[in-house]
Amino acid sequence: MRNTTLCHIERDGKYLMLHRVKKENDLNRDKWVGIGGKFEENESPEQCNAREVFEETGLTLNDAKYRCVVTFVSDIWESELMHVFTAADFSGQIKECDEGELVWVDKAAVYSLPVWEGDKIFLRLIENPCQPFFSLRLEYKGDTLISAVLDGKNIDFKEYL
Repeated sequence: MRNTTLCHIERDGKYLMLHRVKKENDLNRDKWVGIGGKFEENESPEQCNAREVFEETGLTLNDAKYRCVVTFVSDIWESELMHVFTAADFSGQIKECDEGELVWVDKAAVYSLPVWEGDKIFLRLIENPCQPFFSLRLEYKGDTLISAVLDGKNIDFKEYL
């Protein structure tokens, strides 16, 4: 199982989103995603998150919050354990990203972009300031979400979409 991080950087009611259009054979090709990537040897989730954000955006995170762990299961892609963060305090200047285009997107507009269905679930959960840290298991058949389990309990994920 691959370990990754994903960070939703916030400013003025918007998320910094990455439109994945530059890499060939990218499982996220043409999708809009937060900022993140794969762990390097011996990295903690916090270290990976900070490194990936800096590499992809040029921004330094001053106060990232660890929000949830998402387990992705797929019939065609490698399983993934994704550590999700949010950050509203950062410094630096945004640079060009070699994986796609970085765009500030209104939070409400994110849901109408081509994003993974499961991303809509964890985004809605982390947007709730009272939501404690959680675990979410998402199972896909191809690009279609077929089940979601929140903190060990099946949920009707369609209400989040």
